Amino acid sequence: MRIRILSYPEAEVPPELRARVWELQESAWPSGGPDPGLSHDPALDPQSMLLVDEDGRVLAALDLLGKQIAHAGTTFAARGLSSVVTDRAHRGQGHGGRLVAAARRAVQDGGADLGLFTCDRVLRGFYESAGWEPLPGTVLVGGTPQEPFPSDRPGFDKVTMAGFCSKRARAARESFLAARIDLHPGTIDRLW
Repeated sequence: MRIRILSYPEAEVPPELRARVWELQESAWPSGGPDPGLSHDPALDPQSMLLVDEDGRVLAALDLLGKQIAHAGTTFAARGLSSVVTDRAHRGQGHGGRLVAAARRAVQDGGADLGLFTCDRVLRGFYESAGWEPLPGTVLVGGTPQEPFPSDRPGFDKVTMAGFCSKRARAARESFLAARIDLHPGTIDRLW
């Protein structure tokens, strides 16, 4: 089976592919509502990555979000994974891992200083196997400065994952360990 990875700005995903991505997202995180057309704040430059088979079926999908963050006295271009989902019928075949690894390369090739996101603790090994590294004790603070949404809030069992892409991000790696990092992506994507 021939499989390819397609990338689009979220607003430019062809309608037939967007419909399938929405189905996958609804199967993982049911909202009960219709497809809003756009899932993310356009200010975060959402880029959709889709793993598609030769018949045009979307096997896995994710979105990359980005913004400048201030940390340890420096501003970094950060991108993070959001809405990572694999079709239930095709899980266990390496599709999600392949897409998440490709996202890691896209973050680096796209000029970001680092990739930074949270995932459920049980998924840590999955992301590690795709090239991401855990940041023990690190908390991402989402939401807004006025309404923070930290990844260590009660009821969450999250781990922060990273990929240090630029020389200056690699040099600052230690400052990201066991740190509280103000991500503040806003009210739509409270925590990517």
